[in-house]
Amino acid sequence: MAEVNTAEASRRSAWIDALLDRIEPPPLASWAYALRIWLAMILALYAGFWLQLESASSAAVTVAILAQARRGQALSKAAYRFLGTLVGFAVAILFTALFGQDRVEMLVAFALWMGLCVFVANYLQGTKAYGAMLSGYTVAIIAINNIDAPQSVFESGIARVAAIALGIVSITFINDALGAPSIFPDLSAGMGRARGAVRDFVRRAVREGDPGPESAADTMGLAAAPRDAIGVVATEFHDGENRAAGARSAVAALFASVAAARSFALAVARTGDPDGLRARVLAGLDGDRDALPGLVARLDALAAGAAATPDAVLLHRRAIDLLRQDRLAEDGIEALETGRAPLRDMRLPVHRDFPDALRNAARVVITIAISAALFVLSGWPATSAALLQVSAFAALASINPNPVGFATGALWGMPLAAACAGIVEFIVLDGGQGFPLLAIAMAPVIIVACLLSLRPATASLGFILLVFFPVVLSPANPQPYNPESYVNATVLFCVSGLILFLVIRIVLPTTNAQRRRWSLQAARADVIEALSGEPQEADERVNLDADRLVQFAGWAGTAGALRRATLRHAFALAALDTAAAGAQAGLNRLAGVTAYDDAVARARAAFGRAEAEPLREAGAALLEAARTAPAESRRTATRIVADLTTASYVVEGQGRVLRRLGLWEAGNRAGYVS
Repeated sequence: MAEVNTAEASRRSAWIDALLDRIEPPPLASWAYALRIWLAMILALYAGFWLQLESASSAAVTVAILAQARRGQALSKAAYRFLGTLVGFAVAILFTALFGQDRVEMLVAFALWMGLCVFVANYLQGTKAYGAMLSGYTVAIIAINNIDAPQSVFESGIARVAAIALGIVSITFINDALGAPSIFPDLSAGMGRARGAVRDFVRRAVREGDPGPESAADTMGLAAAPRDAIGVVATEFHDGENRAAGARSAVAALFASVAAARSFALAVARTGDPDGLRARVLAGLDGDRDALPGLVARLDALAAGAAATPDAVLLHRRAIDLLRQDRLAEDGIEALETGRAPLRDMRLPVHRDFPDALRNAARVVITIAISAALFVLSGWPATSAALLQVSAFAALASINPNPVGFATGALWGMPLAAACAGIVEFIVLDGGQGFPLLAIAMAPVIIVACLLSLRPATASLGFILLVFFPVVLSPANPQPYNPESYVNATVLFCVSGLILFLVIRIVLPTTNAQRRRWSLQAARADVIEALSGEPQEADERVNLDADRLVQFAGWAGTAGALRRATLRHAFALAALDTAAAGAQAGLNRLAGVTAYDDAVARARAAFGRAEAEPLREAGAALLEAARTAPAESRRTATRIVADLTTASYVVEGQGRVLRRLGLWEAGNRAGYVS
């Protein structure tokens, strides 16, 4: 028996030791962040009491919502929170004027407005998406919450705008006074890591051949990671626009480098490297500034001579692209670091699938309809407030990258927030009215919530606790200490969290398989558009395809043959789209040059047929025409030849998949095939 007890005690001790080893104390920066948010919330509350705002707690809630670890993030979110509130205020006034006498019409109008805002938010990114979504449920806060007293809508809206403005001022003042860290160091480090990863990928592709779609997707993911911080850095410096433009240019160059490296590796695998281009590219990447001009001169001579082939042009063109994009990435990062204007300013468009955005909007509308019906049938006195909370939860979940995780955080976070508010109000404060006691009593909950929000695994739980703790507590001057009001609020928020959790899992759930299918359909439509010669920005098309690929990689699973196959198909569509778009843009520029008339017509017909051999023949015809054409047009011609040859490789290697996606059938129906 003693031996059994000893063994059990040993196992228990080992389990405790393992648990303690996994517990890491938060770093000093996390404690500093939590302290700043607590001070900002207390400042907002104190100022709200002093100004005798209708709802001083709304100012504290604004601080909680704007709580960000970096100063620029808080400023960016604050700007769109204020703008979204103003838009929602205006719509609330309009709805009250139009539907103030009919509750059903008011609820229908609100549900449709929420759906529209969520739909728009799905096509935006970061704080812009938050602002669009906020303009939706602000109507519920101002109009639906006062559905029985429409005469109070304007005053309620003014009070909300004032509280939000006070919260913004409070958190901005505290962040500036206590030196909240800038996002710039994170962005700079992220860009450095991304460039290093892309250069390693390019070197590997040049030396060893194509690293494959999985490695390309991972590298593109690293290049895309800093994008959310790019818009934020513009708010942190007087020359922030230049820094943001430099970062955008660098990200675009990194995307293009990955695509060019794979194209170069594929061409080398097919034709070899008779001109020693691999050594020249590696030398250029290692700092040889003469490598790029030398390659450009060789390509110019090749285009003017009689021995040029489409494959040789493709190799030289992609070698030039690799070194040029590397220089553009270097220039963009230097502009980010110094604040000078970069050589170019690029857009980084975000890919969004229409069915996904429509599905999210429909889910919010259905949620509001079901919730309104349930609350009305139940006869709950707080129907308006309950509908407000469900709407807000559904809207927040709709723009969250992990809606199920957010719903789970709300399910557990709401009871936790209510319990903490009850302990603070009825046990710690216990009838007291002193503001210092209130500030001290709120501190532990706010600090713990901030620390939880900084950990990815508990971010949703920490956010819900941080935001809804002051909502349930609802500090006032004087504090009413009404148990009935507290119980009603607790039940309301917990029911709202439960409804959100059920809705996210039951109403129009979206799977990764559906997202993959929608993404491939969107890529197919873009390829058909590119093959047809529709006007488009070729450079931005590269960035859009890269964003789609990064998202697609996240939906394609984590390992296995299925992931490799789906990524290979997605990259093939992206390569064909980029090549066709680039070639069509070049053909538009050559359309007015008489020497290219026949070659341009053949190239357009080849894109219509989308077959490998006609594409290569069209490239050869362009090269033949370039020998007698004006010299200044030859570089454009070589770009087109490289894109035509790339497209031929893609069609030859992935023709069966492209046919299965219906590209040729769609081309015939649209009249693109000659």
